[in-house]
Amino acid sequence: MSTSRRRTLLKVIVLGDSGPSDPKTFPFILLGNKIDVDGGKSRVVSEKKAMEWCSSKGNIPYFETSAKEDRNVDSAFLSVAKLALEHERDQDIYFQTVVPDPVPEAEQRSGCAC
Repeated sequence: MSTSRRRTLLKVIVLGDSGPSDPKTFPFILLGNKIDVDGGKSRVVSEKKAMEWCSSKGNIPYFETSAKEDRNVDSAFLSVAKLALEHERDQDIYFQTVVPDPVPEAEQRSGCAC
């Protein structure tokens, strides 16, 4: 495995392990990219190993993608969008009610508050 590939894999592992403050609600997905290249012969991480890792991290969705062949790219984006929306729906929405100060009766009668 080349040094740059090892660094990329390490970054993915660190991101997955460190994550945001509440990783259970953060919409993580894992992409195996460029699956169209040389029939998978230069693959660094096997599909099985990627799926095992995703399973160990709470069943993170995994997609093998190819932008060149337009394979699973839309599915991956839809998946992460759905996960984000599910989290959004679970959050309480808080609207602050603003009540204006009452207008003195004298100003109401004059018709102009300027």
